[in-house]
Amino acid sequence: MRITDTSDLWWKTAVFYNLNVETFLDWDDDGVGDLEGLGQRLDYLEELGVTCIWLAPFYPSPRKDNGYDIADYFGVNERNGHLGDFVEMVRTAHDRGMRVIIDLVVNHTSVDHPWFRQARSSRDNRYRDFYVWRDEKPEDGRASMFPDVEDGVWFHDEEAGQYYEHSFYRHQPDLNTANPAVREEIAKVIGFWLQLGIDGFRVDAVPFLIEAEGRNEHEYLRALRGYVGRRSGTGMMLGEVNLPYEEQKAFFGEQGNELTMQFDFVANQHMYLALARHDATPLAEVLAERPGITAVNQWANFVRNHDELTLDQLTDQERGEVFEAFAPEESMQIHGRGIIRRLPPMLANDPRSIRMVYSLVFSLPGAPVLYYGEEIGMAENASVPGRSAVRTPMQWSPEVNGGFSAADASKLPLPVVEGGASPEHVSVAAQQHDPGSLLHFMRQLIAAYKKSPEIGWGTFTILEQEHPCVFAHTMVSSMGQLVALHNFAVDARSVSVTLPEGEEITHVIDLLGDEQVECRDGKLEIGLEGYGYRWLRIIRAGEKRLL
Repeated sequence: MRITDTSDLWWKTAVFYNLNVETFLDWDDDGVGDLEGLGQRLDYLEELGVTCIWLAPFYPSPRKDNGYDIADYFGVNERNGHLGDFVEMVRTAHDRGMRVIIDLVVNHTSVDHPWFRQARSSRDNRYRDFYVWRDEKPEDGRASMFPDVEDGVWFHDEEAGQYYEHSFYRHQPDLNTANPAVREEIAKVIGFWLQLGIDGFRVDAVPFLIEAEGRNEHEYLRALRGYVGRRSGTGMMLGEVNLPYEEQKAFFGEQGNELTMQFDFVANQHMYLALARHDATPLAEVLAERPGITAVNQWANFVRNHDELTLDQLTDQERGEVFEAFAPEESMQIHGRGIIRRLPPMLANDPRSIRMVYSLVFSLPGAPVLYYGEEIGMAENASVPGRSAVRTPMQWSPEVNGGFSAADASKLPLPVVEGGASPEHVSVAAQQHDPGSLLHFMRQLIAAYKKSPEIGWGTFTILEQEHPCVFAHTMVSSMGQLVALHNFAVDARSVSVTLPEGEEITHVIDLLGDEQVECRDGKLEIGLEGYGYRWLRIIRAGEKRLL
């Protein structure tokens, strides 16, 4: 199958970039990022190589949970601009060859949403059944997602005279998605934003959307996917499903007709375990168990996201190992399961290991997702409590507030990073024209990924070799073959790998460097330095030699 035949499946080989308008760039200098500021940085994202922008919630909201507490699904928070700004930003992104997806957060609303305000006013109000209520708190209620913050998932509302369910924070009441009227409103939300030109949705907390109250309604997920397809032939749904592989597979659907893509939380967490042990075995073992998917589905690979680095798919012992290696202080941990740090500080700002990790993630079968600031090595702000430590303003320059805003620092959504990772030391401006910078490396890495469509389309095989610290794999498709090698150890290794049989190998091209590599009798002999990484294009007899 040729790429030109699959343009509708653009997300199979996309480069996603997640950002929050609130903290990306403040164009009117009122202290808060805005859509106009994002529009001014689309050229930067295009130059980086981004092909799809994923916007965190920008809807009207009290913003008690990073905007995920939504008070109006059909608007733009006035601090971020208005609908006209949004449409102009989408049009400009499309002009530059970039798609745009937005967060679909329909498992709960804010308590400030008009639906909930109406619902709590009377048991006879039509919106009462938009939420889940009980006269008595169930004794066997589910545990809260935030056990260190909430003591359960039921909260008594004095005005309503009943308990309402909240899977997350108490200010986020769960929607009753079993109610046909709620489903109709969700369809209106989806249709509205698709009509404004977006290319799909990142669907928040999918299991809570379809499995509340003991329900397991995958037919509803199929209905949502079908609706997106009808309204937009190329629209997609990227789902947040943090479950073991055997449970996660169901969310793709038996025929690939539920979620289009899913984040691979399992591989992400085992990658950190491998890093902690300097041993690639944990990652290799789980990737060998990764479920097969249809050609109309895809995995999303990532290093970091906007929440805590959750480790709940690891055993208690394994989680302890990762905590000890990367978050030894209690203040670096959250909810008993996660880490509130960005990658560079976790890896002691070692440029070798940082680059190896990104090389690895971009080479894994699937599509890569970057979190804003990763391309320059931003750190967290340890003085900011909770998950917001990794949500600080983008660092554009060494200027005041990192070039994010000229407003007084007290007006910013969050304070900029301080100390050795402050904008004076880490910024786009400082790295823009430095060929040795992380930003330059990320551009090179993204360019190599775009030249390697087999990563998104090919067959994945782990290659045997003698060193537990080395992860070696190949991706093969009709478009070509890539071999990737990554060393999780601090010391060098001489690696020998035997490639699957096929036509005679005529050339081996180093995609991330200019070293000469030979393949004799189907075997590669390669030296990998500490935290070394290689991407090798394999050219066989009769194939065109690609650059």
